Amino acid sequence: MHTAPTVLVVVNSPTSGPRRLRGWLEADGLEICQRLASEGLPEDLSGIDGLIMLGGGLMPDEFDRAPWLRGERTLALSAIAEDLPTLGICLGGQLLADVAGGQVRARTGPKERGATLIHATADGASDPVIGGLGSGTPMIENHQDMITELPPDAVLLASSKALANQAFRLGDHVRGLQFHPEASAESLAGWDEAALTADGFSRDELVAEAQRVDAVNTAAARRLVDAFAAEVRAAFEERR
Repeated sequence: MHTAPTVLVVVNSPTSGPRRLRGWLEADGLEICQRLASEGLPEDLSGIDGLIMLGGGLMPDEFDRAPWLRGERTLALSAIAEDLPTLGICLGGQLLADVAGGQVRARTGPKERGATLIHATADGASDPVIGGLGSGTPMIENHQDMITELPPDAVLLASSKALANQAFRLGDHVRGLQFHPEASAESLAGWDEAALTADGFSRDELVAEAQRVDAVNTAAARRLVDAFAAEVRAAFEERR
């Protein structure tokens, strides 16, 4: 039996790990159970107080390339049913939307790369996890796949200028994000320069802009993670 609140972190790509989130969550007193999804996932959420599903350059139902997504979808459905504190990030957020009855389309939306202003909606402003984004906070983006329709019961929490569905909530504690609170200017510097150039972006320019807003970005991302950790600790205490 776990003696500390435990978060299952699902890594869908070896190059898209939790980065700075891990240290922040550990500083918040959480125990991290990090699993590379391709090597197997738990069958259920027994003993888990929080769930984070990371990105991975896949569609949420791309079972031919990523057969483990079937098991991950089962965990996501369980988290929704239990209203377990959950953060789905990029692919993880799209997976939450998909299993809950929303719609996700590949290579459909605008190409959002690098630091992008994310603003909370009216509902998002009062959300304990998303509210810190306020009227506009830079968060790192790297996608073109998009959630074209939220699940029927979802509450829209945040948008960007180009994309409405940047963050949403299911129940009280399950949240999907299109942006990457785990990513920073430092991680952006490691992105594929040739791929960015092919998409019409300059990696040097993206890095420079991310560095310019790094302090604001880091502070906001830390507030978001700390608020999520508080919900995980509360879930742990309720189960004791």
